[in-house]
Amino acid sequence: MKSRILTVVALLFAVASFAQPRAEYPRPQFERADWKNLNGEWSFTLDLSKSGTHRNFYASKGFDGKITVPFAAESKLSGVGYIDFINSVWYQRNIQVPAEWAGKAIKLNFGAVYYISEVYIDGQFVGRHYGGSDSFSFDITKWVADGKEHSLVVHAESDLRGGNQPGGKQCMNYYSQGCSYTRTTGIWQTVWMEAVDKAGLERVQVFTDIDNSQLVVTPTFYTTPSGNRFAITVKDGDKVVAKKDFVASQGLPVVVPIKKAKLWTPENPFLYDVVYEVLNAEGQVVDKVDAYVGMRKIHVAGNKIYLNNKPYYQRLVLDQGFYPDGVWTAPSDEALKHDIEMSKAVGFNGARLHQKVFEERFYYWADKLGYLVWGEMPSWDLNVGSTAGGRNFISEWTNIIVRDRNHPALVAWTPLNEAWGRPSYEAGRFYTDLYNITRQLDPSRPCNTISGGLYVVSDFCTAHCYEQDGKRLHDILFKDGRWYQPQGPSKEDCGRSINPEVYDGSVPYLLDEFGGIKCAETTPGGNSWGYGGAAPTREDFYKRLEGQVKGIIDHADKICGFCYTQLTDVEQEQNGVYYYDRKEKFDAKRLFEIFQMKAEGYEQ
Repeated sequence: MKSRILTVVALLFAVASFAQPRAEYPRPQFERADWKNLNGEWSFTLDLSKSGTHRNFYASKGFDGKITVPFAAESKLSGVGYIDFINSVWYQRNIQVPAEWAGKAIKLNFGAVYYISEVYIDGQFVGRHYGGSDSFSFDITKWVADGKEHSLVVHAESDLRGGNQPGGKQCMNYYSQGCSYTRTTGIWQTVWMEAVDKAGLERVQVFTDIDNSQLVVTPTFYTTPSGNRFAITVKDGDKVVAKKDFVASQGLPVVVPIKKAKLWTPENPFLYDVVYEVLNAEGQVVDKVDAYVGMRKIHVAGNKIYLNNKPYYQRLVLDQGFYPDGVWTAPSDEALKHDIEMSKAVGFNGARLHQKVFEERFYYWADKLGYLVWGEMPSWDLNVGSTAGGRNFISEWTNIIVRDRNHPALVAWTPLNEAWGRPSYEAGRFYTDLYNITRQLDPSRPCNTISGGLYVVSDFCTAHCYEQDGKRLHDILFKDGRWYQPQGPSKEDCGRSINPEVYDGSVPYLLDEFGGIKCAETTPGGNSWGYGGAAPTREDFYKRLEGQVKGIIDHADKICGFCYTQLTDVEQEQNGVYYYDRKEKFDAKRLFEIFQMKAEGYEQ
């Protein structure tokens, strides 16, 4: 009997080993039925001398090495595990368009490729993309034939230390150190093909107007032939609660009334299913997209942030989105879900997604599980004063906003982190432009232009303070009418170029980095670190943490939320409330009681 059980276990493991990695549809808020996942084994080669183009690698029918996509070459899950700097890398695999896709436009989609990517089919150049975190797509219809096999080649280049691409927490030295970690190069999110009608739906922008009980949907179509219509169906389970159809007009908003709308909150994350259909002049459905919406409103007024017109205290955790085996890429969809469940289990109601653009599947789980998130861009090691650096950042950030702005869980944009050290005319102009662009693309959410470090133009103010004593932290934050100011260059240093503001209580204020406590009992010795001296024991950790949280919560009339550093350990920075491998480090119940300490003036 024992031998049979072992045999079954071995077979299950073998099946799992050969299963396609990250097989789930990567864009669950905009899902089509006709698609093909291209993750799995690709042929591969490093090109450290950047001579591959001269050697006609773009026309390759296969390289000598192998890599598992969508995991970066630096990761264990890729099967490569090369951790030195990679300035050029090539991928190849064969693709075949299903015969039943005949007559459709064929889209080749990439979740993300770091940093500059070029795509070739059968040696022919298809397109180029700049950006390491945003999703992109190429129409490959004219390069492929139905039922025929083609060679797909992807070339990725990175100049991480050049100053013109945002690195985030990727380390600029060979070894990880401080708060910088293993790098990510090349394909690191799902690659897939899908068939779309040439007049299909390219994207939608959705505003959930709870005050007027309606959805406002702005569609963008690939083309708009005369006579085409656009239909929207909204469902609560199997019940249709709204159905409207309109003339398919490019970029014109349409209104769908939602009577007695059920609202989305972290406590009750209700989602309506939505079906978008494009119909031709004969009434035939030529494109169908499955989506969802959460009816909710986020806004700021006075010194509070409101959710659905009620003040809502934000109990956030810093989440850097690193994994021991996948680096920037979660090993599975379940891992994304689990990170949110872990966070909620210890008392957080959301996360500041730190120095990384998280994949759409994470936002899906945040929407579904009820978890507030702040969307952030990798910004460290970018020279915003350079024309190329500023342009690279803004074009990529624009794409990210457009991609993610329909998610109900996303409640704030915070594109930059700690932008001190750039007191220049170019930097001041860049910060202002970045705020204005963000608000123009998405007026439905507040924008915290720079998290900590500098307060220039923003819908609310955030500061970072790692004072370890709770009573001193309380007094530092506010005492005798004086606020703790975000750290950064002085007004004199900035001159007329930036002119940082002095916080005066007129907008919401959050302490969006604090804590970072290492516990010697859980993480002894070595090169690991946390902020301040390590707490000797778990009990000392709980006592220090409770003091810090109380020091903040006691200012609930002035401070409308916090963000604790951090959810998990990340490599040598071992100050998470969980270990890097997601195992429990502390008593979840004790942490929950601390992080859920009552905030006066708030319901939850």
